[in-house]
Amino acid sequence: MVTPSRKRAYQDGCAVAHALDIIGDRWALPIMRELMLGPKRFTDLRAGLPGISANVLTQRLEELEAQSIVVRRRLPPPAASQIYDLTDWGRESEILFRVLGRWACRSPTMQPGKPMSQVSVILSLRTMIDRSAIGDMDATIGLRLGEEQFRATLRHGDFTIDRGEAAGADVILSGDPNALVAVIYGGASFADVALTIEGDRALADRFVRLFPMPPKAPSTVADPS
Repeated sequence: MVTPSRKRAYQDGCAVAHALDIIGDRWALPIMRELMLGPKRFTDLRAGLPGISANVLTQRLEELEAQSIVVRRRLPPPAASQIYDLTDWGRESEILFRVLGRWACRSPTMQPGKPMSQVSVILSLRTMIDRSAIGDMDATIGLRLGEEQFRATLRHGDFTIDRGEAAGADVILSGDPNALVAVIYGGASFADVALTIEGDRALADRFVRLFPMPPKAPSTVADPS
């Protein structure tokens, strides 16, 4: 087994320090994020992480495999392609993404508008949903974001969303994932972005209001202006 190198190991008995030893390197968490909804090929991972080089992605995947976070396997014929997936323990890390995501949204220096992958958008919806606002909603929402499809269910005050066929949902939103982000988190209207709506328009309007952003933390940095 590969152990953390002396250069980056904290040599600290705290479990948080150990967590940083194994997933604290640049790109480790984004790679795990992209695998959170299921396995992907190497090329799919690169598409979801446009800023990473092939060499760095290869290195990080090998390190995550050595830590029992990621597993590599080959699909049977006719596909016969190699895919990467999170182990069961690796998938338990989703709670980290939710806590970190909510905490980071309060950063006074985080600026909206940067691109997000489809997986990142879906995980953000899982994180930011205000279950108290669901009320008596009993509905399904289909999302066609780029080449991927997702299906959300609102029922009994609960919310689930995962990969799945959008067809047959009460309302279907189709378009660029960042257009959906602009509506949900950026205050844009459907008329402002390239999203198409099929089905219950009132449900679509209600759905995008279920993900309020937390208040920003106060900045302690003086305004240079």
